[in-house]
Amino acid sequence: MEKTMTVNQQYNSLDSLGDFLKTAASFECTKEYDRWEVRTDANGQMAQCIVLKKSSMHAVKIYFTHENSIQIKYVIPNSIMNAYFGKSVKARRNIIEIIAEKIKETILAPAQKKAFLELEAVINKAAM
Repeated sequence: MEKTMTVNQQYNSLDSLGDFLKTAASFECTKEYDRWEVRTDANGQMAQCIVLKKSSMHAVKIYFTHENSIQIKYVIPNSIMNAYFGKSVKARRNIIEIIAEKIKETILAPAQKKAFLELEAVINKAAM
């Protein structure tokens, strides 16, 4: 699950958006390096993102794609839980891994969608 939205001019950096989300939400909000995707910034360093966490199983990461445009993506913030329940990025998988991933997606999809919508509602307060 992901969504792109435009934020107000006053929240055009990760720091200002993070400060706003810390006060506007009852969820945990942190600025972290993006370990879910291999993204780099203009200096070739690992890119940072804001993680708005509902629980150890549900969170969204937020990063800027353009000046006032942010990308919101669902992630599992806990490293161990992400290893078991996260999306597999292996190039080659056996049939058991494929079946297990489909079962995980089917069972977890409703809860993930609900958590994504709750977290998105908080972020919409900073949107235009």
